Formats: sequence, structure tokens, C-alpha cells
Amino acid sequence: MAGRGPLPKDPSKLAGHGRAKARSQQMKVIMIEPVPQPALPKERPGGLPWPKLTREWWARWAEEPMAREFSGPDWAFLMDTALLHAAVWADGEVKLLGELRLRTAKYGVTPEDRARLRIQYSSADAAEERLEQSGAGARARRGQIRALKPDEITGEPEG
Repeated sequence: MAGRGPLPKDPSKLAGHGRAKARSQQMKVIMIEPVPQPALPKERPGGLPWPKLTREWWARWAEEPMAREFSGPDWAFLMDTALLHAAVWADGEVKLLGELRLRTAKYGVTPEDRARLRIQYSSADAAEERLEQSGAGARARRGQIRALKPDEITGEPEG
């Protein structure tokens, strides 16, 4: 099955990581204007209805944190991907699953995809940090931790 290959190495761990710095300096930064998610058309080409699973899939994209930064072409690409999604789920075109996977991977759908794209969600970390600052973090909740001696585990004296 086709894929994107192994995850990239951390640039700081590459031999002569000065090249990584040079690569990052070559990146062109372009300002984009994010646009809101468009609605799915009333029906698919040929007058076919959208399957419920595809309508739900499309709605979940609006909740995706990265979607706040999507441009018009991003949404157009996902609209085309919605057609593949519908073909799989409504028409049983399972041969399209590979293409569907590759297209959604470009948007970091799975944890592996996000790692490859160097995307990390931080809301959980930020929430834990706020809890720890308020004294209600994981360490505060679990209290003192200590190692048990073998006789404490089995209830029998050691030996």
C-alpha cells in the first residue's frame, strides 16, 4: 500500500544540522486569508444524495482546530475529498480508500499524520499546566508516590 514513508528526523539530530537551518531559511512565507467552511452542495454530481456519514464527516472538519486557518483551496480540496468519502460510504467504492487516506493525511487526520506534518495539539498540555498551577494537577491529585517493598505487595515476609 502506498504511503508517505518514515517520519522525518529531528533537524537538530541530522549530521551537519546547519543544512537544516539553511533549508528552513529557504522557506517562503505567504500570508493567506482564512475562509469559513463552505456548505456541501445540496447533492452530489448526478443528483445523488450525500450519505449521512459524509455530512457528519464534513461537519467535523468545521470543529478541527486547524480549519480556522484553511484557505479557499484547502476547502476545495476537501470538497473533492468529500466526493471520495461519499463514494466509499454510499456506493461501496472501497478501492478509493487508499486515495481517501492519502488526501486526509495531508490535513493531519491521525496522530501519525500530525507527527509527520510536525503538528502538535497543545490544549491538553495547556489545560494540565493550568490545573497544576491551581494545585489540581495530576501530581496534586495522586499525592505522594513511593515504591512498595516485596512483603507489602504479597503480605508475606521477605525471605
